[in-house]
Amino acid sequence: MSEQGAGQGGAGNDRMLALHENLARFPAELFQFDPRIRTGWLSDRYFVRTANTLRHAGRDPQATMQVFAKQGGIVAGIYECARLLQTQAAEGYDSRSIRVETLLDGDRVNDQGAEQWETVMLLHGPYRAFAHLETPLLGILADRTLVASNTQRAISAAGGKELIFMAARHGDWRRQVADGYAALVGGASSVSSDANGAWWGARGVGTMPHAMIAAFEGDTVAATLAFTRYVRDEEPGVAVVALVDYDNDAVNTSLAVARAMEREFGPRALSAVRVDTSERIIDRSLIGDPGLFGRAKLTGVNPHLVRKLRLALDEAGFAYVGIVVSGGFTPDKIREFQAQRVPVAGYGVGSSLLGHSDGGGGLLNNFDFTADIVAVDGKPESKVGRGLRPNARLVPLDWDRLAAADAVTRASGVPRAM
Repeated sequence: MSEQGAGQGGAGNDRMLALHENLARFPAELFQFDPRIRTGWLSDRYFVRTANTLRHAGRDPQATMQVFAKQGGIVAGIYECARLLQTQAAEGYDSRSIRVETLLDGDRVNDQGAEQWETVMLLHGPYRAFAHLETPLLGILADRTLVASNTQRAISAAGGKELIFMAARHGDWRRQVADGYAALVGGASSVSSDANGAWWGARGVGTMPHAMIAAFEGDTVAATLAFTRYVRDEEPGVAVVALVDYDNDAVNTSLAVARAMEREFGPRALSAVRVDTSERIIDRSLIGDPGLFGRAKLTGVNPHLVRKLRLALDEAGFAYVGIVVSGGFTPDKIREFQAQRVPVAGYGVGSSLLGHSDGGGGLLNNFDFTADIVAVDGKPESKVGRGLRPNARLVPLDWDRLAAADAVTRASGVPRAM
């Protein structure tokens, strides 16, 4: 969502324009900030007490706070943080008293290693105005950047094939909207819930879970036909992707579904099949296969199963039916499938993108940011080892320019990222 390059000259002007244009697409009301943020209720208590101590002592120092990333990845949450600073400054302070220099959502950070501790944002202004915002600001950046970075790793591994962000069920429901946006920053184009796509105008994709098949008494064909009738009547344009591992017989189930779909709806009515075989079991088509059994890892969704399914579909005249895979996929597993040229049309990836892993599989299980005061009243002042780290890629946020852009957007009636 942003262009890389030094924050100087033409590139710097382009980045500054991009910052304000993107922010205009993400108005403050979009984020539905809890009004208690402004009171410090959602902040580490010591920040609130610091501001209160300064007030009690009659001090209101001008401070520079530096926010830096500890890992390498794709930064996300910048626009949300900007709107946080704009609307949640302490009582008695105007956001215009806080001068902001920042990277953009989508920028890479710490490309040369986490030891860089690259600065992603600088805040300048009366410390009491933003002391209480350090906690929510760092939390926003940490969560959004983790999801964006993991999503980018998975998409890079997929080599241009579709990746569906299927993490909605793996986190608190209150995270869905923000997680979906972070996945967008990481490069995702498909999400599993409408909430995931709320900030950027996308609807959830996906066609049928195992529960639908169970509701049709375990009959995958009946469930798929019923679903197709429904979408043709009420959601035209939705591609039909049948889930085919319910009976642990992906090849035969796929063929049965494809034939039934063609009989009732004609050729090419079935877009794809999705295989989600449990990592603890072996698909029936592979059990006893003399060329494989006992010689290869056959549990879950594996290259042998996908190739066997692809061959069966092709030989039966269903070469147009794609194969989508899900269940336990990480960037490393996706990369392995790609390296072996496994005939997959797309990947569904879920919990691992939220950091629910041991850090293996080519994923991050955390992404931390830290903030430090690095100057007070114009003079260097910091904890040892945490001095100012200038970053030429930072661009200034102009509150007046943003207000003008917001006014134009509101007056035009052009839909924003909602």
